[in-house]
Amino acid sequence: MSASLPPGYFEGLYAADPDPWKFASSEYERRKYAATLAALGSRQFTAALEVGCSIGVLTRALAPQCRALLALDVAQSALDQAIERCAGLPQVRFARMQVPQAWPDGRFDLILLSEVVYYLSEADVDALAARVRGSIAAGGVVLMVHWLGPTNYPLSGDAASERLIAALALPPVHQAREPEYRLDLLACPGSSLSGPG
Repeated sequence: MSASLPPGYFEGLYAADPDPWKFASSEYERRKYAATLAALGSRQFTAALEVGCSIGVLTRALAPQCRALLALDVAQSALDQAIERCAGLPQVRFARMQVPQAWPDGRFDLILLSEVVYYLSEADVDALAARVRGSIAAGGVVLMVHWLGPTNYPLSGDAASERLIAALALPPVHQAREPEYRLDLLACPGSSLSGPG
């Protein structure tokens, strides 16, 4: 499979199982979400963008660190669950959007891409990089997390991560590799998460 996965692929998964990846119940997801939030430390974000929010489990966990959080997904059935899960969090908004063909307006000091880039073709990863570069705020950060096991997606977790890192040309300031996933935190110059030196 070399083309980006279409919205219908994801709608089919949610029709068969409201939580096809067990985001709400798996120990793997709990550990990965904890590592994701730990990589951001205690920093508060003015405007965050989460691409591929699915049913909103990570969205809800991230929301307290964000004055405004826009969460995107291509599957309306997933967004419906996310909206319900994040009820009572007025700083969180949701939109149905297929990236990189569509992209929200505005500048973001956090762009989160968790388990999503490997659904894209190489050309669409490059287009995504252009979208991210055009909307990351000065001092902002990009955080990616990807499963490393075998998939039938257009790209592997490593291939997706490495291609986007190269296309963004932002320095990784924190990288972690576990048996099941990798985490890459990239920072614009001036970021408070840019690390020593």
